[in-house]
Amino acid sequence: MTTLIKSATIIDSSSPYHNQQKDILITNGIIDKIEDSIETKENYTIVELDNLHVSCGWFDTSVSFGEPGYEERETIKKGLDVAAKSGFTAVAVNANSNPVIDNKSSVEFLINKANGFATNLYPIAALTQNSEGVEMAELFDMKQSGAIAFADYNKPVANDNLMKIALLYAQNFDGLVFSFPKNKAIAGEGIVNEGINSTKLGLKGVPDLAEHIQIARDLFLLEYTGGKLHIPTISTAKSLTLIEEAKKKGLQVTCSVAVHHLTLSDDELHGFDSNFKVTPPLRTKTDIEALQKGIKSGVIDIITSDHNPIDIENKKLEFSEAKDGTIGLESAFGAINTVLNINDFIDNLTSKPKAIFGLENHTIKENNKAEITLFNPDEKYVFTKSHILSTSKNSAFLDKKLKGIVYGIFANNQLVIN
Repeated sequence: MTTLIKSATIIDSSSPYHNQQKDILITNGIIDKIEDSIETKENYTIVELDNLHVSCGWFDTSVSFGEPGYEERETIKKGLDVAAKSGFTAVAVNANSNPVIDNKSSVEFLINKANGFATNLYPIAALTQNSEGVEMAELFDMKQSGAIAFADYNKPVANDNLMKIALLYAQNFDGLVFSFPKNKAIAGEGIVNEGINSTKLGLKGVPDLAEHIQIARDLFLLEYTGGKLHIPTISTAKSLTLIEEAKKKGLQVTCSVAVHHLTLSDDELHGFDSNFKVTPPLRTKTDIEALQKGIKSGVIDIITSDHNPIDIENKKLEFSEAKDGTIGLESAFGAINTVLNINDFIDNLTSKPKAIFGLENHTIKENNKAEITLFNPDEKYVFTKSHILSTSKNSAFLDKKLKGIVYGIFANNQLVIN
């Protein structure tokens, strides 16, 4: 298979062709030539699109698919198709299925189900058995089977000693341990950010202190144990400060932020739309500004969609009863691109997350493997249900003005175009 990508602006700071418009010839999945103009031939598949830009393939480090157990929300097949058409050549899939991905056979199940797709799937296995926070799961066996990290998705590990032991044990095989930033005792029964809006709306609040205490605990543990810790989907300015201080100490800590926490505040709650019910909750505009600065300064390592499909029976309910979560793959690029310059955040979707998870980032240059995302960063539009590709429709970005569309990807010697 030979594919010719015409007149593409390359956005890849590690490539010698960064910010240059080039033709890219791909033969059998390998970049054969990059030149100003390459002659077309009859057997070539030609990709020629309006204002075409390309980058290294994007990697989303927090994606939930329903399968196994919740196929009505999203199957692996459907989820990988959505990911490819949303620009992601790789996704890390959370363990929150039924049964939970907490043993080697379930890790192997995910990997085998994802075989042959353009988008690569990497399992994040559960840190504790059944993600219940009581007994540690079989971390080494799951790592050997292909798990790239360990996390109880959106569930904090309350047992301090269990987290300490996990950080110590994982060092034996270079394992990456997640700790969700929420102290359950402080958060209580809160469902939205504690503040002016929660008071006005009469909704139980989650103080940002719940996030800060958990992060502070985890950083103290990390300083004691060593090892590698990842704190997913931080949501407050203070969390950013705590992590920045820990990095200055030389601790191996990384963090991510969800697209909705970079772009949406708790002002959205006034319509009681359950699509805005997420974990952590949407915070204030001050927090949003701090998180955006955290991307630019490099303190935040990763941007994730935190894609979490929820079926209509569990989402279209009274706000307090609805399950937390929003889909995010389809809207991720268009949302981030409205608030940040593309050169400020592209590394947070490509080279940075891949380095943290031990994956190779295939730079756009000759003789390298072709793992490429294709997009137009300038087109403005309103995100509607017609843009949703996922089985579940619970998007926090419905009717929002976005900027930038994704054309598709080239990966695993497959071209996927919307």
